[in-house]
Amino acid sequence: MATSSQQPVSDPQLVDDFYFSALSNENEDKLFPISDSIYAEELQFQEALISAVIASQSSTAPPPPFPLLQSMAEEEEPKSMKETGESSTCFCEICADKKQPSDMLQINACSHSFCSDCISKHVTAKIQSNITLVLCPSYHCGGVLEFGNIGAIVPPAVAARWGEMLCESLIPASEKFYCPFKDCSAMMVKDDDDSDVIRESECPVCHRLFCATCYVAWHPGIECEEFMRLNEDERGREDLMVREMAKSQSWSRCPHCKYYVEKTEGCLHMTCRCGFQFCYACGATWSQDHGGCQP
Repeated sequence: MATSSQQPVSDPQLVDDFYFSALSNENEDKLFPISDSIYAEELQFQEALISAVIASQSSTAPPPPFPLLQSMAEEEEPKSMKETGESSTCFCEICADKKQPSDMLQINACSHSFCSDCISKHVTAKIQSNITLVLCPSYHCGGVLEFGNIGAIVPPAVAARWGEMLCESLIPASEKFYCPFKDCSAMMVKDDDDSDVIRESECPVCHRLFCATCYVAWHPGIECEEFMRLNEDERGREDLMVREMAKSQSWSRCPHCKYYVEKTEGCLHMTCRCGFQFCYACGATWSQDHGGCQP
């Protein structure tokens, strides 16, 4: 069967022409009687034949032979593409937002996934609260966040502090102490060598002196036992300097109000500004029969 190059194969007029030519009698030059069943059968055969020809001439799959099937296929394609696009996004349980897979981070200990921003904020809040063991934020999950898995996504300052806290947690509490200055508080490890008792030490971070025996700021000129007997408001650096000066000038201190007094002349009987009377030499309460002390 030959077809015209100017008329498409799928032209319905061509189908009718081909059909009526098949019914033609070449000898009698007239048509056979037309039957509806024969016409329908021949039409189905022609449609299948045309579909096969179109498929052989095209590299793509043939379209459905019926318009209804074709419209259903066209409607189904955008729907499947839409479903495929939605499945490529992930859901973060913390911020309740859709994220791309590249923005998500999976926790190794429990396989829960959250977006990197939420995990970074979660870890930062825990480290700022001095919590070393950071758990998975999922409800009732005991998975521990690993520094090697999370450390790269948190701010550098948080990562550094987290690393220090993890190192400190490996040292027993009995072997570590901290700088007594509140604006430093650097951690240090006690020396296991007890052969030499070290009192005056220097903090390696703030470079200020402290007493390694009682773990307070360095108190020159006063023994640790005496220092510990002082009140909290008497342990300041200025207070210790006044105490050292009083010792060098042989000043005495009122046993009642702790005020320093100096005897320039006269006997040992002192009356403080608070009204308390005491012996300037030994500090005992003054009485009429007090004696034995030398000026």
